[in-house]
Amino acid sequence: MESALPAAGFLYWVGASTVAYLTLRVSYSLFRAFQVWCLGNESWVGPLLGEWAEEKFKVETRTIAVDFTLDDIYDKIKTGLAGLEIGVLVNNVGMSYEYPEYFLEVPDLDNTIKKLININVLSVCKVTRLVLPGMVERSKGVIVNISSATGMLPIPLLTIYSATKAFVDFFSQCLHEEYKSKGIFVQSVLPYFVATKLAKIRKPTLDKPSPETFVKSAIKTVGLQSRTTGYVIHALMGSINSILPRWIYFKITMGFNKSLRNHYLKKNKKN
Repeated sequence: MESALPAAGFLYWVGASTVAYLTLRVSYSLFRAFQVWCLGNESWVGPLLGEWAEEKFKVETRTIAVDFTLDDIYDKIKTGLAGLEIGVLVNNVGMSYEYPEYFLEVPDLDNTIKKLININVLSVCKVTRLVLPGMVERSKGVIVNISSATGMLPIPLLTIYSATKAFVDFFSQCLHEEYKSKGIFVQSVLPYFVATKLAKIRKPTLDKPSPETFVKSAIKTVGLQSRTTGYVIHALMGSINSILPRWIYFKITMGFNKSLRNHYLKKNKKN
């Protein structure tokens, strides 16, 4: 009887500690959600970061026209950026599949591989290489890399695109840890569908916001989240997908993309 009492006391404290820990985690998560999605932090992105950043602050704008499918464009970009004090870099260039497809059946596969890697991977590394030294020298700067929810979890039938976006996400996380002590904030943005031409979505909905709605939401997370979906509904979608058993997740994803594939092939066969 005496030995049972210490055991019961031990189990009580283990249970109480677990409940307290979970309560603190939930409370912290709710606080962070309120801080990010309700309050936001637009002070990170402004004129103090540099003279060359965003149109909303009425700063100067310079256009450098290049084809990111090529890999010999970066000397031209370097020349165009010479002498500019860039406070914010947004690596937003991207390319996906025309439609979901099995790897070996992707049209013009070799060329598609090269284009997706050049546009989605090489451009992020190369442009960051050109802009980051100036930020380090001034001990301030923001780099926002647009990844994708397809980089959060694997997406079959969009294999190359999903893999390149996973690269962008990992690259961003690593870069943030390397340079945050030097005053540089690097953010990985992993949105789900946004109503753009790239996504072939014309009409915005609650879960597929317009670019304007998405940007207004995402900009509030700069300085608060180094890794974000950028939009509260997408954050909820990401949370749900992350807790699904992987076999269920893959079954849903494969089914959805097979449906899109079949619809595209049927439509184009008729045409």
